[in-house]
Amino acid sequence: MNGVGVCVVGCGHWGKNLVRNFYALGHLEAICEADPARRETITTQYPGVKSYSDFEDVCRNPGIQAIALATPAPQHHRMGLMALEAGKDVFVEKPLALEWQHGQELSERARQKGRILMVGHLLRYHPGVVKALELVQSGAIGKLEYIYSNRLSMGKVRREENALWSFAPHDISILLALTAQMPLRVWALGGDYLQPNIADVTVSHLLFDQGVRAHIFVSWLHPYREQRLVIIGSTGMLVFEDSKPDRKLLLFDKTVEFKNGGVETRTPQAVPVEFDSTEPLRAECSHFVECVLGRHVPRTPGEEGVAVLRVLQACQRSLQLDGQVVQLEDHAALTSVASL
Repeated sequence: MNGVGVCVVGCGHWGKNLVRNFYALGHLEAICEADPARRETITTQYPGVKSYSDFEDVCRNPGIQAIALATPAPQHHRMGLMALEAGKDVFVEKPLALEWQHGQELSERARQKGRILMVGHLLRYHPGVVKALELVQSGAIGKLEYIYSNRLSMGKVRREENALWSFAPHDISILLALTAQMPLRVWALGGDYLQPNIADVTVSHLLFDQGVRAHIFVSWLHPYREQRLVIIGSTGMLVFEDSKPDRKLLLFDKTVEFKNGGVETRTPQAVPVEFDSTEPLRAECSHFVECVLGRHVPRTPGEEGVAVLRVLQACQRSLQLDGQVVQLEDHAALTSVASL
């Protein structure tokens, strides 16, 4: 594989993981980080990697072909546009932006410039999720009926975004991939217990065409870590639990019989489904490099990021309206609320 000069911008909590993976893949050209102590730590750990404190210097460097943004979400739109205008391919950690209109602008600019724009919806690259999607698409569980996702932890509490925006983009991305459509309407409820007007816990409901329903439960105020995706079909069921040490993906049968005017079920039997053990972030970074080299459309392109943003904003709107239903076809006219 030929080299791609990647610069990781923002080397904090998550950015340092991008640094590790792009370096291991042999494509880390440089980092850009405002904190001098952090810059020194990374350049010491990864010899030969250039460091910058000014993002404009990164954009001007012809030796940098691609930029991976791991900066705070409010900076994604501005910095993404700067990178695209400079002719760079761009990887943006979720969310793509804070307004779907800004995400759309990024997507259109990438298309105009002939650049790759990829969004970091990490779970779309998890081998277990990839396998679950393959099983659903192959008809292994019949017609899709219901999906729910729990993403819970006693985790890092943010001040710049709520739990919905911090956790749910991954789950929304998976739901859109499973259903291959946008929801017709959403409604969401939540609570703020640690900081005023910043929800620590939210439950979002989504209704899709043909009666497919889903809900997403996220919280960073929870006594234990749980990452569970349950997919119910007409003939089978899938459960993916990334928080488990093993047997992360299970395929269940589903036997329902109508007898004597009643409904009879039996305890479903679980069959473990094997998948490879590639680190999801390594797979994601490798996919970005492959798309840059081959000029391929990524699995999670800018357009997919825009769709996720539209659902996120609709859920946020419903959250602020105490659970009022928000129609997606009407949502395009809504503006993002500055305070999340």
